[in-house]
Amino acid sequence: MRLIIFDMDGTLIDSVALIVETVTAAFVAVGEPAPDETAIRSISGITARDAMAILAPDAAPARIEELTRSYRHQYTSRAGGAREPLFHGAMEALERLRQRDDTILAVATGKGLQGAVTLLTAHGILDWFHSVETPTDNRGKPDPQMLETAMRKAGTGTAETVMIGDTVHDMRMARAGGVGAIGVAWGYHETVDLEAAGADIVITRFEDLDAAIDKLLG
Repeated sequence: MRLIIFDMDGTLIDSVALIVETVTAAFVAVGEPAPDETAIRSISGITARDAMAILAPDAAPARIEELTRSYRHQYTSRAGGAREPLFHGAMEALERLRQRDDTILAVATGKGLQGAVTLLTAHGILDWFHSVETPTDNRGKPDPQMLETAMRKAGTGTAETVMIGDTVHDMRMARAGGVGAIGVAWGYHETVDLEAAGADIVITRFEDLDAAIDKLLG
């Protein structure tokens, strides 16, 4: 069996505009200068608390907690299926893969479990995934624990597993976990950065995903 693990934001879900808006609003709401878009895009995929610490490096721990609460509040007030659509080709790619007898699908996302489940349910694809791994029950990216948990549940090893994501955090997690790494060029981070972080292959459209998986896993 092959285990194909997907990131969500920036890979399956087009959330770039929403995340930039949400982070900006979170900082403004507590009186902090808002980071620029480049900085906000750089933190996609990691936990909210880690992201706030990176975006406000001089803030005290209590202030980081305040920013984290502000971010979660702002996100909850904005999130929803209409604001976070699937990328073009994502549904079709998932449908092709899940029809294969030799393929198991999973998710490894920086979102909390409740948020991930809610969003996947809104798109009608939650039950397409064997497991949904999040920092709620695992260490966050780039630590490979989410991959290890997904492999354990699926009964696969590193040689049968590939991680698909749009950020350097996804690629570094894949490298740390010893699994294949496929980057997607339509998300938060640039192709050159994905390659530098360890991507085996970077694709520019979902139509190329099956061939990329076959190249790495057979």
